[in-house]
Amino acid sequence: MFAILIAVDGSENALRAVNFAAEQAPQYKDELEIHLLNVQLPVASGAVRRFIGHKELDHYYQDEGTAALVSARKRLDDAGLRYHHHICIGAHAETIVGCAQEKGCRMIVMGARGLGSLAGILLGSVATQVIHLSPLPVLIVK
Repeated sequence: MFAILIAVDGSENALRAVNFAAEQAPQYKDELEIHLLNVQLPVASGAVRRFIGHKELDHYYQDEGTAALVSARKRLDDAGLRYHHHICIGAHAETIVGCAQEKGCRMIVMGARGLGSLAGILLGSVATQVIHLSPLPVLIVK
């Protein structure tokens, strides 16, 4: 079994990473295990937490994560590929690397840039951090 984690934030770059993985899947036969991951940043402000309960925040994270995964899940469904999807809350890079290790993945696949506002940067800050933090191979898809 060859497990990969694909980090998805709902961006076109992330969908290109999913497309690449789907195109490469036949070479793995039935031995490929795909984990789609969306990471939501935690609401850190104590003021927000005073007015919004834990249950509401959990629903918010799930709704946002589910929306970010829609296109990626559809692409894998259309390709007939089995996968697991996960929505986690935390710092993006650390959570991506931690989840990949926890799930026994052998590689992380992600887009070069995500939804960040610095469109001029060639390699996104999350991708750069994942490369530096991960003991696993990281495949960046342009």
